[in-house]
Amino acid sequence: MPAERLLTMIGFIIAGLVIGALARLIKPGRQNLGIIATLLLGLVGSVIGGVVASLLGTGDIFELNVLGFIVAVVAAVALIGVAESMTGRRRRTPTRRF
Repeated sequence: MPAERLLTMIGFIIAGLVIGALARLIKPGRQNLGIIATLLLGLVGSVIGGVVASLLGTGDIFELNVLGFIVAVVAAVALIGVAESMTGRRRRTPTRRF
């Protein structure tokens, strides 16, 4: 049984990375985040999608289903937008010139 759970978690991680890449393609405009940050936010989005799908009774958190996937992509796009707005503020601060 532990080997099955490990494969499930590896599949969940791969799905999260795909969701992060998909969210990066969906998000319009210039993006200031690196690919690693985008993929990590995709993982977070996949956790959010799994939790929401689990709460709605469509399956386990690690189970891939349509509702969880859609919620995960929407969550990842929103997370990328928030992260970009936070990094954009830091980069806009004026630098001192002597």
